[in-house]
Amino acid sequence: MRKQSGRRSQTQTDRKRGRYIQARPAHGKADDLAFDATLRAAAPFQKAREDLKDDVAFSIRREDYQRKVRVRRASNLILFLVDASWSMAVAERMAATKGAILSLLTDAYQRRDRVGLIVFQKDRATLVLPPTNSVLLAQHALADIPVGGKTPLSAGLKMAYEVLKREKILHPDIFPLLIILTDGAGNVAMAGGSPQKEAHRFAEQIASEDVRAVVINMEHEAFDQGLAQDLADHLNASCYTLDELRSDTLYRTVRQEIHYGTGGSAQQGKPPKV
Repeated sequence: MRKQSGRRSQTQTDRKRGRYIQARPAHGKADDLAFDATLRAAAPFQKAREDLKDDVAFSIRREDYQRKVRVRRASNLILFLVDASWSMAVAERMAATKGAILSLLTDAYQRRDRVGLIVFQKDRATLVLPPTNSVLLAQHALADIPVGGKTPLSAGLKMAYEVLKREKILHPDIFPLLIILTDGAGNVAMAGGSPQKEAHRFAEQIASEDVRAVVINMEHEAFDQGLAQDLADHLNASCYTLDELRSDTLYRTVRQEIHYGTGGSAQQGKPPKV
């Protein structure tokens, strides 16, 4: 149950604010009662309670109490995790990511959302943009991003896990969404062994935190080995293929994922093309 509010995503709340959508047994609690549902719950027992009603026309017991279930808007944290190695068309990928981040930030203040960016390349991951809703801070942070080298996918996933874990502690009411732009081909392990298996372990760790995730498969269709889809499977995430990587297409994909919160056909093994 979330207490703080936002303006984009809908979530249940245990506060006495928000839209009343249904009722559930209150287990004897008398706060925020749903009177209509309570009356309906007690109605079938009125005949059996005839001798107990005394001065009342309608008998209600504590076990009849029904509590309101309310929903309200919650804010989002959109964290981008981007492959900045030379394994893919890095300039195109970075331009699209920067454009999508700035587009999301234009309405992040009004909707109380925040956006962050992690890039991974060479032998490390870097938190280029800590979660913020400031367009000015983002413009400064995104001006010069290091690129090149190998692909430390597991380092990027580990940092994403740490950032999301920290944010959930600091802001327990936020909805995190992880957007990963990669071909899924990690080739640097942090602790030795198979880089792919290590990356999958960190992906499963993220999935265990019930974090919504989306993988944007950046491998060319002719050379795709299914590594991005494998990563998405370990994340319990959607896997999309963008026909044309531009800031507006990436922005629409992220907005769609925020709005619906589910992977649709991607989670059924059929990644949609956007």
